[in-house]
Amino acid sequence: MKEPSFTLGIEEEYLLVDPETRDLAIDPPASILKECQRRLPDHQVTPEFLRSQIEIGTRVCTDISEARAALVELRSVVAGVAEEHGLGLMAASTHPFADWHLLKHTAKERYEIIAQDLQAVVRRLMICGMHVHCGIPDPEMRIDLMNQMSYFLPHLLSLSTSSPFWRGEVSGLKSYRLSVFDSLPRTGIPDRFDSYGEFERLVNVMVEAGSIEDGSKIWWDLRPSSKFPTLEMRMTDVCPLVEDTLCIAALYTCLLRMLYRLRRRNQRWRIYPRTLVSENRWLAQRFGVEGRLIDLGIPGQVPVAELMEEIIGLVEEDADALGCKKEVLHVRTILARGTSADRQLEAYNKSLQEGASVKQALHTVVDLVLKETVSGLN
Repeated sequence: MKEPSFTLGIEEEYLLVDPETRDLAIDPPASILKECQRRLPDHQVTPEFLRSQIEIGTRVCTDISEARAALVELRSVVAGVAEEHGLGLMAASTHPFADWHLLKHTAKERYEIIAQDLQAVVRRLMICGMHVHCGIPDPEMRIDLMNQMSYFLPHLLSLSTSSPFWRGEVSGLKSYRLSVFDSLPRTGIPDRFDSYGEFERLVNVMVEAGSIEDGSKIWWDLRPSSKFPTLEMRMTDVCPLVEDTLCIAALYTCLLRMLYRLRRRNQRWRIYPRTLVSENRWLAQRFGVEGRLIDLGIPGQVPVAELMEEIIGLVEEDADALGCKKEVLHVRTILARGTSADRQLEAYNKSLQEGASVKQALHTVVDLVLKETVSGLN
């Protein structure tokens, strides 16, 4: 059995913000995107559904060090170009107070079709995510690992949460983004498949029935990419701190390698019912790293911090082999200081306690995320 390459690529979606009003830039100039593309020919910089968004994608990276260099370059250049146009770059999965009713979608054929098909559901898609591609050339292995990897998706989500606000209100969730995204069809934990052929048949049925144009319209939290020989993890919020992004990307890659090692020994991670994994998804969405997830082997709820320590032990060999031990151990830093959602809520509550208005407190949150997005890039 040939070991997969475990190459990786990272995609992030950002928000463009007016630094004076702290609101989203409703109609940013097209020259931002063109200039970013000119300065970053080896990477992907593309529009997103809303004009207030911009998406980046690293080139294919052989290891986490290369991914770090690529991501730092991308964030630095895009933030710099945005600043040259009088705007700030915000890596968070929701804006604290922006109103989706005021936003405009990008004039692109794909987005025009999506807008027509999904109507108000997609018009409110004022959210950003972080995706990680891991190179697994063998399609049958890709499907087998997808079936097993689904179990760990809520754990990754808990580390990434950055969307506690929605339209000026504390949502009560650490990742409100998923509540918005789940209003779209074909989202959530993926189905289980016995083979890659079975997955292809499902896609073909939907295409032939006229429901979708291709497999890229299946928006599960984890899916075989329709463009690349990769398994694409789409569960997580986008992280303001680049070190958190790299930690999650490294941990995802290590978990896949750990599952591959089991497969090589004719073993596998137990595949649990989708409903149980989805329950953990909800718990991670609601409480983040401060909460508990169900240890389905017990079964019973266990603090996220304890489960993460178990995962660190599971992938120790893989982190060494892939040269990303430092990034994996950064999990402990996230657990100790909380995720972006925790820091946003802390800044908001502190501002209120100091006498700020709700509007001023929300501005404080925006300023925090803008600062963190570009921190550690030099």
